[in-house]
Amino acid sequence: MKSDHSVVVIGGGTMGCDVAAIFYAAGWNAQIVEPAPAPRARLPESVAAAAQSIGIFGNGGSVDARSAIADIDWSKVGIVIECAPENLEIKQQIFRQLDTLAPAHVPLTSNSSGIPISQIGDQCSTRERMLGLHFFMPAHWVPAVEVIRSAFSDEAVAQTVSAIMRSVRKKPVQVKRDVPGFLANRIQHALMREAIALVDEGFASAEDVDLAVRYGFGFRYIAAGPLLQKDLAGVDIHCAAAAGIYPHLHTNTAPSPLMQNLVDNGDFGVKSASRKGFYDWDEATIAREQTRYQIALKKAMQILRDEDDGEAVATSTHTNQG
Repeated sequence: MKSDHSVVVIGGGTMGCDVAAIFYAAGWNAQIVEPAPAPRARLPESVAAAAQSIGIFGNGGSVDARSAIADIDWSKVGIVIECAPENLEIKQQIFRQLDTLAPAHVPLTSNSSGIPISQIGDQCSTRERMLGLHFFMPAHWVPAVEVIRSAFSDEAVAQTVSAIMRSVRKKPVQVKRDVPGFLANRIQHALMREAIALVDEGFASAEDVDLAVRYGFGFRYIAAGPLLQKDLAGVDIHCAAAAGIYPHLHTNTAPSPLMQNLVDNGDFGVKSASRKGFYDWDEATIAREQTRYQIALKKAMQILRDEDDGEAVATSTHTNQG
């Protein structure tokens, strides 16, 4: 993409800032709409810092923090990404504005983690250019982004958005139908339901559940997703194990008592005043764990980038020989 391209990000919170950093690092200019004055003033510095942490691989863009959608300069906008709070009414209001203000060729996307784009754009006249575009926290570190279609989405727009995401070093995951939770969150919540239930019922501690995932089957996921891994290991083995395990898995349709109690008590984890969640925290352990987490993500990202670079070289060599 040319360095004079611009992305519009609606919402200057943590997610909006990190999404803007992805484009800034690739040389795009970022216009960020954030109505609150204090966060808006910090955005240029925050976006630049996040982009620097993942590496600037374009010429470096610019950040223009705006207070309202009506202030946007649409002349060179290539895509709009809404990162507002997870509230249907707020998102619908934003998309009604974008529906009339954004030029017809500009894709309009929502970073909602669970609200279908078909609901968000329900009252809009240009629903064919609207897609879900779901990033994962931290957005500037995690490579995948889900490209979600509604029944109204134009496939050509979905392919354009996917191409844009590849150009800024993201891995677009194609979601063919608008389903609550999309792909990754449905899989993640199925795992979380069982993980929390095992702790809640006294089978294991939170620490041992995390160890089982990180140093057990989760260790393999950087090399192969669950379906590829089963092809490599043998689908028959998994099928035989599934017959014995599936009848005992939890299928409750509400959050577990353990998790609900944590929320009711205000014990959200490191961000809560109590400094409690599944674990107990203090300032030293928070700083240490956040540093370790970021280092691990950076190393994992490099593994995947090296793999992608190797595939690109192999493809180029094969094409040249052909």
